[in-house]
Amino acid sequence: MIDFIIRTSEQLPTLLQAFRKEAGLTQAEAALRLGVTQQTMSALERNAEKVSVERLMRLLSILGVELVMRQSSPGDAVKPSDAASSGPTW
Repeated sequence: MIDFIIRTSEQLPTLLQAFRKEAGLTQAEAALRLGVTQQTMSALERNAEKVSVERLMRLLSILGVELVMRQSSPGDAVKPSDAASSGPTW
């Protein structure tokens, strides 16, 4: 099992798409399970930072992904000025 550390919402689209593909689902199949259209699923993957927590949690469940939250050490905290420039950590 691999842990992915997400520090900014901009990291979500790529990761969600990768998890969907790893689950062997097309956008249309994932959309059907989520109860939305394929176009909505596409928009969700492109703009994941704007998705409601409820919908995100349902999607993670469909993809077989669990959300684990843990407090980072003080040196790991992202400063607001760093958030825009930090790239994915996976």
